[in-house]
Amino acid sequence: MLSVLRVHLPSDIPIVGCELTPYVLLKRPDKSVTNEDVPESAPVDGCFLRYKWYRIQSDRKVTICSVHPSEQATLQCLGCVKAKIPVAKSYHCSPKCFSDAWQHHRVLHERAASAVSENGTEEEELFGRFNSTGSASLPSSQSNSNLANGTAPVYPTAIAQRSGGETWFEVGRSKTYTPTADDIGHVLKFECVVVDAETKLPVGHTNTLLTSRVIPAPSPSPRRLISVGGAEVMGHLDADGRISSVGTFTVLSYNILSDVYATSELYSYCPSWALSWPYRRQNLLREIVGYRADIICLQEVQSDHFEEFFAPELDKHGYQALFKRKTAEVFSGNINTIDGCATFFRRDRFSHVKKYEVEFNKAAQSLTEALVPIAQKKTALSRLVKDNVALIVVLEAKFSNHGIDNLGKRQLVCVANTHVNIHHELKDVKLWQVHTLLKGLEKIATSADIPMLVCGDFNAVPGSAPHTLLAMGKVEPMHPDLAVDPLGILRPASKLAHQLPLVSAYSSFARTGVGLSLEQHRRRLDPATNEPLFTNCTRDFIGTLDYIFYSADTLSVESLLELLDEESLRKDTALPSPEWSSDHIALLAEFRCMPRPRR
Repeated sequence: MLSVLRVHLPSDIPIVGCELTPYVLLKRPDKSVTNEDVPESAPVDGCFLRYKWYRIQSDRKVTICSVHPSEQATLQCLGCVKAKIPVAKSYHCSPKCFSDAWQHHRVLHERAASAVSENGTEEEELFGRFNSTGSASLPSSQSNSNLANGTAPVYPTAIAQRSGGETWFEVGRSKTYTPTADDIGHVLKFECVVVDAETKLPVGHTNTLLTSRVIPAPSPSPRRLISVGGAEVMGHLDADGRISSVGTFTVLSYNILSDVYATSELYSYCPSWALSWPYRRQNLLREIVGYRADIICLQEVQSDHFEEFFAPELDKHGYQALFKRKTAEVFSGNINTIDGCATFFRRDRFSHVKKYEVEFNKAAQSLTEALVPIAQKKTALSRLVKDNVALIVVLEAKFSNHGIDNLGKRQLVCVANTHVNIHHELKDVKLWQVHTLLKGLEKIATSADIPMLVCGDFNAVPGSAPHTLLAMGKVEPMHPDLAVDPLGILRPASKLAHQLPLVSAYSSFARTGVGLSLEQHRRRLDPATNEPLFTNCTRDFIGTLDYIFYSADTLSVESLLELLDEESLRKDTALPSPEWSSDHIALLAEFRCMPRPRR
């Protein structure tokens, strides 16, 4: 007879919006053991599995600590209540918790006071809108459409059971369940029982498990869009909440941290529930959608996550998706989990013209055949073949600059999205990959004469040879990185040059304007390079690896997404954290197409 051997949940803390999928181990009539479902539509030996979820609702209301979401709150900051800060951020589990968090918590008060004094009302941030419960509002496509949780109504009025001051509400009849805002602070109960297909009566023991209390999804602190002229541009949101300046568009670049790399061994300081993919994917999607960028460049997107999650979810928000998976000559794992570069663009703002795919492995084959002696080819390929790729997309804008010189002209934009090799010791390989990409972009620029954007995780700090090549157009022969060149692929150094007038978008904070916001953000730049102090922040490393470069003769920077300060991130040790679900931060820039010079 079919029987249930064991039931457990992979994560012990349920979170609003993150699907719960219990692990159910079964013993079949033939004595084999499996975790495959046995639905009523396909019974085994005349039996199937029936599932039920309950919310155990105590008569006593429970609130959750804003700093330690697995703990019950014991005090509330009245300053938050007075300042109308989202109520969920006002709760703490102990006086020590409140005291330890004060240096970060008081920023909420300062921001609220600043917003009121400047605008007379609380300003709405580019990312982070809150409902009356204090939890971050999900995009409309997420909030209710996918929370049916089986065939039963989500919140039936019938009381399943009442005992000792507790009421059990049936909330789902499928194997999986996605907690909702109504579940916050409550324990969930899962039941699994073998049922006779004919009589529909239970057979044998009912297996149950209880979760800990449901917590709200931690909402990242809002990041504002700062005009390089010094003013915040939050007042320019259109009906959809996007920046609506005539003739401008926004570009987001973000390494989202592939699930295969998000392990407790690498990120032991991050709670396991916050590292789980069901949690991180919802938090990342909420963040990405909240930026409302016109063009999105993501790195470390797993193939299966692109197909099953990001492409369909962002399609609901009006984005068309393109993807280039890394090659698999070095990779030895599951082919479906290979990550790559994904580029999305808003269909109402751009149309797709052309796509180019760059496989650095192929370029390595060509290079070794042309330059490397036969006896050294195997050694050369083992050093150069690293599976990295780039995705280049040419788009046509559906908006106009309304410039008299541009009437009737197509406005094209070329967007490159890449993830360069990570290995620190392979300085020659990093530089060669960046040089190879730039040479390809030069050909496109020559043939099409269009604005260029080069985005991605270059795994190169400011001042390194790859960064210098991008920003300065060449690498001096005495640059220390050139000392690492065992294959001789970087010689002569004079060939390490390009003609694209590329400038790093975030260096605009250092070059233009005055004002409080700009001064604050200049302190988050490295004065030696005018790049952010960091875009990657883990326990063992902090530095800048990600960039958005643009062609300065065809594009100008209008505004930039504010940078984060290290102090605010260190409250959770480092990235990723419950608040931010990648070890990198997102970069976003608003650009304006400049009128083309007459020729």
